[in-house]
Amino acid sequence: MTADQHPFDTLTPGFIMDAVESQGFLCDCRTFALNSYENRVYQVGIDEQQPLIAKFYRPQRWSDAQILEEHQFCFELVDHELPVVAPWVNGDVQSLFHYGKFRFALYPRQGGHAPELDNLDNLLILGRLMGRIHRIGAQRNFEHRPTLDSRSFGYESVELLRERFIPVEYQESYRVITHDLLQGIDEIMTAVPDLKMIRTHGDCHTGNILWRDNAPHFVDFDDARMAPAIQDLWMMLSGDRARQTAQLAELEAGYSEFYEFPVTQLRLIEALRSLRMLHYSAWLAERWEDPTFPIHFPWFNTMHYWGEHLLQLREQLAALQEPPVALYY
Repeated sequence: MTADQHPFDTLTPGFIMDAVESQGFLCDCRTFALNSYENRVYQVGIDEQQPLIAKFYRPQRWSDAQILEEHQFCFELVDHELPVVAPWVNGDVQSLFHYGKFRFALYPRQGGHAPELDNLDNLLILGRLMGRIHRIGAQRNFEHRPTLDSRSFGYESVELLRERFIPVEYQESYRVITHDLLQGIDEIMTAVPDLKMIRTHGDCHTGNILWRDNAPHFVDFDDARMAPAIQDLWMMLSGDRARQTAQLAELEAGYSEFYEFPVTQLRLIEALRSLRMLHYSAWLAERWEDPTFPIHFPWFNTMHYWGEHLLQLREQLAALQEPPVALYY
């Protein structure tokens, strides 16, 4: 690899197939890149068998212990008959493999499409599943994986962007807005009584839920971490307040069949949304030297982007002051 190459540049079809075949499979020379930016994920054809999904981890992001803890969480959920796509395990009971300078895992292919969250029946089903996942997630803590907090998602994100990316013209506005926003986030998070952190999926957007035969399957636990339970629920809400109230009622109805719904955490929703926005921009910035990012996110790091980002942060600052979406019994 030359000095100007990114490590992922070495993931050629030949290398990918060699890595998969190191685990005893025979590839049929078909490899297909799937949408994934943090890691690299490929569908790999296997001779006379169903294709496998090969996930190559971004170097230096997670330790082996953190990856294996994610895998173990998935195995634990599968042991409880939950529809989670867990890694393949070889004859030596290994799920994390090394090939060349990469670590990778293999997964069975799971078909499906993104769920229709406008369908309230779907939200009832998702609520039931999430309640079961959280009931298990609350039984013990992660020992190696991180916790979602305002320091890692908020303050560190702002520091990175201010130092290297925010244009001079926006520096002062960004400083003032993020100061007030982070202060508001901290006030809200400390005001929640007995805030409990549990093991969560951590990134429950619709791209990580595959819907098939009227049932969901959860995939990609790469961002699993300790977090408030509401972190796995708020991204399923959308639309105006009336719509979100109806959606929340269905989620709560299903969730409460298996685990106590975190009512006191509803006030965290806009704080968590704010942290996700700050972290997302910092994630793009931190990965900007990866050649695939400028290709797929050409709008990032432009004057227009930062102007819109500031506007969104101002709107979030106002949202923090509003009453949270509520349940009505």
